[in-house]
Amino acid sequence: MNSYVQLFDAEQMMTKIRELAVQIADQFANSGRELALVGIHQLGVPLARLLHEELNKLGIKTEFGMLDITMYRDDIGTRNLLPMIHETVIPFDVDDRIIILVDDVLSSGRTIRAALDALTDYGRPGLIRLAVLVDRGEPEFPIRADFVGFEVSLPAERKVLVNFETVDNVAAGIYDVNWQK
Repeated sequence: MNSYVQLFDAEQMMTKIRELAVQIADQFANSGRELALVGIHQLGVPLARLLHEELNKLGIKTEFGMLDITMYRDDIGTRNLLPMIHETVIPFDVDDRIIILVDDVLSSGRTIRAALDALTDYGRPGLIRLAVLVDRGEPEFPIRADFVGFEVSLPAERKVLVNFETVDNVAAGIYDVNWQK
């Protein structure tokens, strides 16, 4: 049985998402360059959608895309189960655009490394920045987020779970999870 400890509730989570949108708007509102949010499947996508909506409320025009990194992962051949492949949808030209890569949790940095490889297969962005809702600190790769909602420090064996809606009787929020196999 999995043990869930809520770190942040849905209201705290939405407050941080609004703050992230303001930080992004403050940095890029007057850049004169086109801005796009690209969510990494799976949970970077709903976060990118929420940031997209908040930026629109702030009057910042952004494009929205979704990126699947499955085939770019460095563990693709080592997993016991076949991975679920999601659709990549990038309905805009990435060349010379400011791209905000979005994911729910920055842990090892491996997902972001794969996302950078995948994204640059679509063109040559002018600037790429990273926004995450939760940064666990001390990634294995030299990757840091530019926009961070929450910073948490947990033992390596603990997982951070982000729920954007209530699922399986676990309320929307951010959790410290002890996975039992």
